[in-house]
Amino acid sequence: MTTQKTLLRGRILDFVAEPQSPEDDSAHIHIEDGAILIEGGRIVARGGFAEVNRQAGDAEIIDHRPHLLMAGFIDPHIHFPQVQVIASWGAQLLDWLNNYTFPAETEYADPAHSAAMAGRFYDQILAHGTTTAVAYCSVHKTSARAYFEEAARRNMCMIGGKVMMDRNAPDGLRDTPQSSYDDSKALIAEWHGRGRAQYAITPRFAITSTPEQMEMAGALVAEHPDCFVQTHLSENHDEIAFTAALYPEARDYLDVYQSHGLLSEKMLLGHSIHLKPREIDALVETGARPVFCPTSNLFLGSGLFDDAGLRARGTINAIATDVGGGTSYSMLQTLNEGYKILQLQRQRLHPLRAFHWITRGNAVALGMEDRIGTLAPGSDADIVVLDARATDAMALRMERAETLAEELFVLQIMGDDRAIAQVYVAGAPA
Repeated sequence: MTTQKTLLRGRILDFVAEPQSPEDDSAHIHIEDGAILIEGGRIVARGGFAEVNRQAGDAEIIDHRPHLLMAGFIDPHIHFPQVQVIASWGAQLLDWLNNYTFPAETEYADPAHSAAMAGRFYDQILAHGTTTAVAYCSVHKTSARAYFEEAARRNMCMIGGKVMMDRNAPDGLRDTPQSSYDDSKALIAEWHGRGRAQYAITPRFAITSTPEQMEMAGALVAEHPDCFVQTHLSENHDEIAFTAALYPEARDYLDVYQSHGLLSEKMLLGHSIHLKPREIDALVETGARPVFCPTSNLFLGSGLFDDAGLRARGTINAIATDVGGGTSYSMLQTLNEGYKILQLQRQRLHPLRAFHWITRGNAVALGMEDRIGTLAPGSDADIVVLDARATDAMALRMERAETLAEELFVLQIMGDDRAIAQVYVAGAPA
């Protein structure tokens, strides 16, 4: 972590609440000639350059004008062992898992492979402006250790866990109820709360866990209520039918998790597309977080996430890449495809809400908005610098852009890793 004072100069956009409309100026702070003062990995001050510079003393000044400075992006659902699975031609979810994902994940029993891929994984997410992610590792402790070790080396705020899966997976990719408990318990002791790391108890999904393993996951949640919990829910119709056959006593898919005590505000439920009324009621009552994965939902033909319907009921929805079912590490491209999915349902994703979603919005879903997702003084200095003229096509469009919202929409629709001019992790260039 850097201890030297650094002052970043540029155009600043920060959110203090979720924008309610494209015209809502009360939810964000936009400063044309702004500055962020960083010391000890934290943001000390944020405001106009002249004002902040008076507090800066001998700080190194880095001038990013005319680019836009925002909080680093947060990706709350991604699969670390799928870095070499992304863009694998396939059918739907279950075939894709069996044909591509599971064979690739067996290789993560090898510590050297896990370590090498961890380096590549972090290179990718940082290049795309993501400074915090919540990731699924493989079933092997080696993969989770490599994931957390690389995060610690880069001083990143990362959440993750080894998947628990004891059935419907190939040899070399299954644990047991007891070993999944023991391995998860050991990893929690080793990594949860160490540096910037947090652990996510991770039963992969109902199909790959027996009731006995779900009981072990519930025991872990009861023993470690400050850990996150992550799994998948109602992504695909065949998956839902298979789950019903495996858990005939469950009222519905969500009840598999609910009946084992997994639901709370710390739970992230990837996809959550084909929900029944009782399941939506349970999400609202427990505060569990649905996670919208637009590029994955389109790629695997899974369905359309009902963001507005769920939000109207009071859920807090996150948005994520879901690499490797997802087709881009870019949260900008995730917003692009999310916009289109919502358009198909006559729902709107205006650019201010979009950029709130991938920063403060996802931080709120994680209960971490006091540390990440904003540029507020006291926050960790995870910052992305955005260039809305990064490509010739973007620059051509920007010749006609007159407002901040128009600039953001260019980034939302046309942006990718080329629009990421710089990334800072805890105040240090990534």
